[in-house]
Amino acid sequence: MPLSVFSLMLVVFSLTTGEFVIAGLLPEVSGDLSVSLAAAGRLTTAYALGMIVGGPVVTVLTARLARKPLIVGLVAVSVLGNAGSALAPGYPVLVVARFVAGSVVATFFAVAITTAVSMAQEGKQASTVAKLTLGMNLGIILGTPLGTLIGQHFDWRTTFAAVAGCSVLALLLVLPSVPARPSTVTGSVLGELRVLLKRDVQLAMALTVAGNIGVVTFFVYITPLLTEVSGFGSGAVPALLLVYGAGAFAGNFLGGWLADRALMPSLAGLLAGLAGVLALFWPVAGSQALAAVLTFVVGVLAYAIIPGMQTRVLSTAHSAPTLAVAVNASGFQVAAAFAGWLGGRIVEGDAGPRGILPVGALLTLAGLAVAVYSLRRDRRADGTAAATGTGTGTGTGTGTATDADMAGAETPSAAAVEGRR
Repeated sequence: MPLSVFSLMLVVFSLTTGEFVIAGLLPEVSGDLSVSLAAAGRLTTAYALGMIVGGPVVTVLTARLARKPLIVGLVAVSVLGNAGSALAPGYPVLVVARFVAGSVVATFFAVAITTAVSMAQEGKQASTVAKLTLGMNLGIILGTPLGTLIGQHFDWRTTFAAVAGCSVLALLLVLPSVPARPSTVTGSVLGELRVLLKRDVQLAMALTVAGNIGVVTFFVYITPLLTEVSGFGSGAVPALLLVYGAGAFAGNFLGGWLADRALMPSLAGLLAGLAGVLALFWPVAGSQALAAVLTFVVGVLAYAIIPGMQTRVLSTAHSAPTLAVAVNASGFQVAAAFAGWLGGRIVEGDAGPRGILPVGALLTLAGLAVAVYSLRRDRRADGTAAATGTGTGTGTGTGTATDADMAGAETPSAAAVEGRR
C-alpha cells in the first residue's frame, strides 16, 4: 500500500475510533461527570449531528482550498475536538467538543477518497477506496475495543487523548507523502451545488441510504439478537463481534475487487445476497452454530457494498465529487439514526430482536431496487450513445477499466476529480 494512501487510511482509523469508542466508555463517562447513561449516550448523537451538519456546510465553505492544506486543517480540527473532549471540565463542554470533532469527518472522508482515487492506477479506483475504508473497519473492530480497554484501565479522558495523538501521527505521515492538489472548484461554489440536482447523483445517494439501513439496523441490535434469540452468553458477544469484523475485513477487499470489474452489476448482486442472508438468518437464529456463521457472512456482505457505493457517487458526480461524497456521508448518518429508531421500535414490540431480520431483508431489497434501476439507466444511456455515435455512455454499468466516467489516475474523469483540466 502506498504511504500516501496508508497515511490517509490511518486518519480514517483515528476518526472512526473517535466516533465509536464512546459506546464502550458510557459507564466511565456517566460516573465521572455525574450524568445518566442516556445522557452519556447522547454524546454519540452529538458527534453524528456534527457529521450531518458539517458534511455539506464545511465542504461548501472550504471548496476553493487546495486539497493538502485542507486535509491538514480538517485533521487539526479533529485533533482539537478530541483533545477538547479529553480536557472537558463538564458535560456541556464535552457535548460541544464531540460536535466539533464530528463536524469535519464527512468532508475529510470526501477529500481523502477523491485524493486517493486521483492517485490510483487505471482500473483500481474501487480497490483504492477499499483501502481507505479498511481504516473504518479497523477503527470499529480494533480501535474501539482498544480505546475501551485504555479507558477502563486508565480513564476515558486518556482514550480521547490517545485518539488525538493517533491523528497527529497520521498527519505527520500525510505531510510528506500526499501530493499537493488544487481545489476541484473552477466555477462558483453555488455552481457546485448543482451536482446534487443530477438524477444519477441522487440515485447514487439513495442507493447508499436504502442499501445500508437494513444491515445497520441488524448491527445496532446484534447483541440482543445473539443473546436473547441465539442463546449466547454476554461474554461471547465480543468474540462474535470480532467474527463480524473479520467478515467486514474480507468483504471490504472483495467489494473493491468486484467493483473494479463490474460496478453496478456487482452491487446489485451483493445487495441481493445480503437481503437473502438476512432473510435466511430469521428462521435459523435460534441455532448458535448457524448464527455465528451467518454473522460472519453478513459482515462480509455489509462491507463489500461500501467501496462500490462510494465509487458510484464519485463516478456520477465527477464535476463536484468532494461535495457529493460529503453529502453522501451525511445522508448515511441520517440513515443510521433512522435505523436505530426503527430497530428500537421492533425490538420493544411483539416481534422482539428476531424481528429486525425480516425487516432488514425488506429494507435491503429497497436498496437492490435502486441498484437495478440505476443499472438499467446506465445500459439505456450506453445504448443511446452507441446508436448515435456520441460516445460510450456512462460506462458505470460494467465498471470496466475503460470507463470514461470513473475517477482514475490518467482518465478524463481524474482531471475532473482533481481539477487538472
